[in-house]
Amino acid sequence: MAEDKKKAVDKKELKAKIEKASARLGLLERQAREAKIPILITFDGFGAAGKGLQINRLIQAMDPRGFDVYTGGKVSEDDRMHPFLWQFATKTPADGRITIFDTSWYRHVQRDLFDGLTKEDELENAFEDIIAFERQLVDSGMVLIKLFLSITAKEQRKRFEKLDASKETAWLVTDNDWKRNAQYKKYKKINEDMIARTDTKDAPWVIIDANEKDAAALAIMKVVIERLEQALEAKAKGKEPGVYEAPIPPDKYKKGILSTVDLTKSLEREEYKEKLDLLQKKVEKLHSELYRQRIPVVLCFEGWDAAGKGGSIKRLTSHLDPRGYKVCPTPAPNSVEKAHHYLWRFWNNVPKDGHIAIYDRTWYGRVMVERIEGFCTEDDWRRAYDEINAFEAHLIHAGAVVLKFWVDIDKDEQERRFNDRMQNPAKQWKITDEDWRNREKWDKYEEAVNEMIDRTSTEAAPWVIVEGNSKYYARVKVLKTVVKALEAKIKEVEKAKKKHE
Repeated sequence: MAEDKKKAVDKKELKAKIEKASARLGLLERQAREAKIPILITFDGFGAAGKGLQINRLIQAMDPRGFDVYTGGKVSEDDRMHPFLWQFATKTPADGRITIFDTSWYRHVQRDLFDGLTKEDELENAFEDIIAFERQLVDSGMVLIKLFLSITAKEQRKRFEKLDASKETAWLVTDNDWKRNAQYKKYKKINEDMIARTDTKDAPWVIIDANEKDAAALAIMKVVIERLEQALEAKAKGKEPGVYEAPIPPDKYKKGILSTVDLTKSLEREEYKEKLDLLQKKVEKLHSELYRQRIPVVLCFEGWDAAGKGGSIKRLTSHLDPRGYKVCPTPAPNSVEKAHHYLWRFWNNVPKDGHIAIYDRTWYGRVMVERIEGFCTEDDWRRAYDEINAFEAHLIHAGAVVLKFWVDIDKDEQERRFNDRMQNPAKQWKITDEDWRNREKWDKYEEAVNEMIDRTSTEAAPWVIVEGNSKYYARVKVLKTVVKALEAKIKEVEKAKKKHE
């Protein structure tokens, strides 16, 4: 009798604590929204640990207009045709909003690994991608809370049996769920390894004992409250996240790769037409093979104003099936894009397997125009080199071909083209006052480009400098480079398939 009375008292006290925590959480959520702090909360853990239940209890204290909840455990056909982080990167929160994932990107190195969907030889790259992705989010000022809900094998089996006993809930328990319960120790080891490898200072794991549902709810609220209080305090003190502390020697990039480019290279018109026709037909055939082999392709075009990026893209796409490629122009970010991590808008255009994405201006704006014009802090653009390399590495790990073209011209050639545009009514729209103003900062831009190429030209995603004073030469070089890269990738994929047969 006394024991029952004590349990009733304990339950009443726990309920009171949950109500108090819920009120505090609601206040902090409103303050975080006003402070424009983005918040991302992931719920991972064992099957039947109560992720959905705990998410529901957590959001009861929040303004329903301020958060989004997504299920990362369900993978659509579209998700499967993109890099595994794409499903989540495109849903990261804007400033002042909250995103909650019921099962996150960790599925790829947890459940999918156990089920054989993720191969052992993919793990190193997957963990590398995850850690880099989380660091990008945290460095941008996002609050990242990673919760792992743990239950015992006995409790899990009990919950599975209860779900399985009802027609309304039996569908929630799959054969793989029972398999993971039967091999609980093996699955637990996978999760322990995952947590050990991804428990970082800036994105730590919090293990929640979910065997008792009310106690788990209170524990989760306490974690979220603590992290929001810390973020609001840091914001009030003006503390900037993700400070980049590696100094760069002054004047290191004043004379760099661009000073060595031979801009006298050219092609005569007849030779140009002959080579162009041959290469365009090759690209047309390769495009069909890319689709058949499900190889994604990312082509990036940067260069001086009036360097001829658009002309090269036009010749590149003239023989492509329009259903299989997309040209993504990159103007100044709008208000929605500014409220997200700067890579967010590019994640939204990452190509599906077998498709081509052509970016006319890219994420490299962060280390060029945003750097020179002061649209981001110095820490932001200095940090961006590693972030960009990690972003491109993830695309490559997912099987993509990544090529980056810098179309180079000299200052005199640019002025000549500007004047031609001014005098041609059909091309006047291409020239703006801003283009002329940018010429005044030529030396600063050249220094920034030299550093960009030096620090982001990797073996798997190299920069290709295109000598652009001759438009004919430039267009042919772009096509020739694309053909060579696609042929090499197709051979690599075919070789790998034969090896596994």
